[in-house]
Amino acid sequence: MARSAETKATLAEVVAGRDAELLPGRRFVQACLADGPAACVEYDVTITDSLTSSRRKPRHPARNMLKVVNLASDPRRYYWHESPPQPGDPQVEGGQVRREAANRFRKSPVPDLIATTAWVQVPPDLWEDPQTFESFINYRLIVRLCTAENHTIIRGRGGLLDMRQIARMTAKGRFGSTILAACNEVEQMGCTADGMIINPADYYAFLGTGSLMRDVADNGVFIVRTRLVDPGTAIVGDFGHGAVLFDAGKSVIKFAEPPPGTFAEPGGLALMAQIYERVVVNLPATFFVVSV
Repeated sequence: MARSAETKATLAEVVAGRDAELLPGRRFVQACLADGPAACVEYDVTITDSLTSSRRKPRHPARNMLKVVNLASDPRRYYWHESPPQPGDPQVEGGQVRREAANRFRKSPVPDLIATTAWVQVPPDLWEDPQTFESFINYRLIVRLCTAENHTIIRGRGGLLDMRQIARMTAKGRFGSTILAACNEVEQMGCTADGMIINPADYYAFLGTGSLMRDVADNGVFIVRTRLVDPGTAIVGDFGHGAVLFDAGKSVIKFAEPPPGTFAEPGGLALMAQIYERVVVNLPATFFVVSV
């Protein structure tokens, strides 16, 4: 089956066609030159999806694993999902081989989106150098927003680690690792484990002691390295078909008053960026938090 165009598989697909786009920092610098500290720019895109990377070794954000539904251009009232059979449910024909046949079909309202926010403290008079100020916005403010977005998707309220319906796996069974055991379980549900989120400490430990990371990547598993999963654990699942990121399709950058404790030192102008989104899981039986 062809992969959905909305599911990003490589960095090249993410950045294709963006060379001519005006990056968020340029628009805000223009607004700042016109309006000073009153500058506020609203974008009709999610700005964490707007930056390219010049790294020879990219590190992918969790957003790139997910099918994204832009509610601004594709409004939805509901999303579908499945729930596993409960004790005492009647037997379903073929359910012993095709486990998913026993699942129950559900629908739920699209949940309220979560505001994801990042802050930076602007060094004095930095805006007097527009090119440097633009770079600061693009590669400091928005990069911090990308980290905050990872937190929202992975471990924030409503994030993957906050979902009780996602099972935990601690035993590797007949396989060489719990990661491979989880990949097998996903396929036994009729799906494909196409993504994994793992802490860099574990990624590099595996990289230094064997071929597991290379093997799963060569087998088509999209790996996201982030400290936002605890060391010793990983999330494995069918991210392409089993989950959705609902996205407001809008963002804002503006000067604002930060909450207490935001910065290491007081004073200076604070710059805020904000997006609005929420992850949901359609097929919870195809996701596992594994102990590695």
